[in-house]
Amino acid sequence: MPALAAPDDGRPSRGGRPRDPSRDGAIRSAILRVLADEGYAALTMDAVATRAGVGKATIYRRWRTKSQLVADAVVSLGEETTEIPDTGSLETDLRVLMRWLVTSVNGPIGSATRSLLSAMAHEPQLRASFLAGPMEHWHATFHQVWGRAEERGEVRPGIARTAIGATASAVILQRWLFGVDPVDEAFADEVLADVVLPLIAAAGPQPR
Repeated sequence: MPALAAPDDGRPSRGGRPRDPSRDGAIRSAILRVLADEGYAALTMDAVATRAGVGKATIYRRWRTKSQLVADAVVSLGEETTEIPDTGSLETDLRVLMRWLVTSVNGPIGSATRSLLSAMAHEPQLRASFLAGPMEHWHATFHQVWGRAEERGEVRPGIARTAIGATASAVILQRWLFGVDPVDEAFADEVLADVVLPLIAAAGPQPR
């Protein structure tokens, strides 16, 4: 993960005043709202300060550049807590996760991410932050569900790292990024029933 900002160790900042950690969450939330509503090009320190209800000096005590500001907020997206389903059935677990992914891409995280796509191509720090944040979070969550299915003998070993494992999220993300039709729970259920489950069945269960 890239170095985004100095750690908050309670020492006085450049302005001689200690940082208030309670403001970090409000600032990160403001960054996401600006990204979702106005896009990366319109994001400024002033805009974030206004949305967060803090002074611009508070922003600069934490992040020196716009790129650092946004990169830190993007990494924090991966810190959201997600209750990983464990129903005892891969089909049910995947349905829950795929519907959760639909909710994620249609919410503030998805809107903020879409606004950053063009900037990521030219700003490696943003790309690295996205990979270490939302993408890593989504990948780890799905991987754990596949791993439990392997332990139960529902699927063969290593399937999470194959194209079959990727279809549970990739088809949803592709339609979200490039399609014109809505990405909703009905579509997630269709992908599960018509694509993912048939591929799992074709691959066969774990050998005993």
